[in-house]
Amino acid sequence: MSEKKTGLTYADAGVDIEEGAVAVEKMKAYVQETFTKGVLGGLGGFGGMFELDLTGYQRPVLVSGTDGVGTKLKIAFLTDVHDSAGIDLVAMCVNDILVQGAKPLFFLDYIATGRIHSDKVADIVKGIAHGCKKADAALIGGETAEMPGFYEDGEYDMAGFTVGIVEKEKIIDGSRIKEGDVLIGLPSTGIHSNGYSLVRKLFFDILKMDANEQVEELGCTLGQALLAPTKIYVKDVLSVLENHAVNGMVHVTGGGFTENIPRVLPEGLGADIALGSWEMHPLFPLIQEMGGIEPSEMYKTFNMGIGFILVVDASEAQAVLETIHASGEKAFCIGSVTKGQGVRYSPK
Repeated sequence: MSEKKTGLTYADAGVDIEEGAVAVEKMKAYVQETFTKGVLGGLGGFGGMFELDLTGYQRPVLVSGTDGVGTKLKIAFLTDVHDSAGIDLVAMCVNDILVQGAKPLFFLDYIATGRIHSDKVADIVKGIAHGCKKADAALIGGETAEMPGFYEDGEYDMAGFTVGIVEKEKIIDGSRIKEGDVLIGLPSTGIHSNGYSLVRKLFFDILKMDANEQVEELGCTLGQALLAPTKIYVKDVLSVLENHAVNGMVHVTGGGFTENIPRVLPEGLGADIALGSWEMHPLFPLIQEMGGIEPSEMYKTFNMGIGFILVVDASEAQAVLETIHASGEKAFCIGSVTKGQGVRYSPK
């Protein structure tokens, strides 16, 4: 047996507790900016506490969601830009629970990395806090795990968790959707957080492009276009729900139109999408052309420029559009509910 080493420390194993403490100090201000009146206590507790204000609720239901950012993080590593990924993390969670009509209350994050770099972790949390403020959700807890030997130095992964609230009778589950309803699409900011394994293979493995390369069609660098954070639809959609009846909603994530729209449709109903009825982000035709990708593959992989869909009565569609436009946001009638099943695509 070899001679015993004396004085071995946690730092010798690759875990820097002091750097972790510095990271916490740097992120404190960002986190505290998200606190709402329901937050009890401050940072540093073993559990985040939130006092529910149930004024106006008769049968409140809590709705929870969890998600990550996926391989979009590889673009953050390439460009050394880390705050936008935090916004993505919040968006992927709060947009999901929004589909059922839930208002986000609070958010928690988990960040795992090979080695803690306090500036980088603070940037990530800065983005998370920014996303929480956009969603009116308090960032009440989190975990930063330093795992040397498990993650490469400079790389990390993260997961988010959110809880929201909705009155039971106001839960939106798609059961009221019927033939003739109109699909109103809210624009995406780009690829959002799905399809990046295909995107990375195309741009970096096949085409050998550089993330800092200026792309004329995009009006920015490739990295800037790919890192555009996922749009948070909470305030716009909750405003619509306060004023209009909505029969169903869709968060267009992994699986694109093809997989996500049928998730909310009752048995025996499908959707007819009017191609060309919305302004498509230039990234999508660029990806399709450069990769020689079939349209069917595009629509089952990407959001194609529409990140969230409202399903409403045909008689309500124009009023919903006007409410959204009045807030300064864009929205488009992109199709209708039909008999049958699945999603069909027709020229406008």
